[in-house]
Amino acid sequence: MDRDKSLRNYLRNLLDGKSAHVSFDQAITDLSSEIRGQKTPALPYTIWQLFEHMRIAQWDILEFSRNSEHVSPEWPGGYWPESEAPSDDSAWQNSIEAFRSDLQAMKDLVSDPSIDLFAPIPHGDGQAILREALLVADHNVYHLGQIVLIRKMLGAWDI
Repeated sequence: MDRDKSLRNYLRNLLDGKSAHVSFDQAITDLSSEIRGQKTPALPYTIWQLFEHMRIAQWDILEFSRNSEHVSPEWPGGYWPESEAPSDDSAWQNSIEAFRSDLQAMKDLVSDPSIDLFAPIPHGDGQAILREALLVADHNVYHLGQIVLIRKMLGAWDI
């Protein structure tokens, strides 16, 4: 396998949470609506807040990567939801679908052989698609670990 294809495969697997990390689906499987917005005494965030932060940040990085007109949310407030819990199951499902869609779009971006993963993004200040894909993967895995920790603290993790 040539190096370019190999790198693109590694990136897709990393974005999927394969290898040594918990996947997004594993972290949210069987997560009751009560647990999504429940705080633990030791941590300042709920699962919903962490998940929405992941979704917003991933969307922002994706849009920056592919759209020169994109304007990022205000930092830090624009990257965190105001509520501790989703308004209802529909809001939770809509966020999951948006997260999955944006994750797939990032995987499609790194899979496109016409895109030079190392080339600076023209509207950036030195960033490359490779760096942005790694940033998405790293950020997601970090917060998925926190979600698993909260689930463990709340007795809602038995994997």
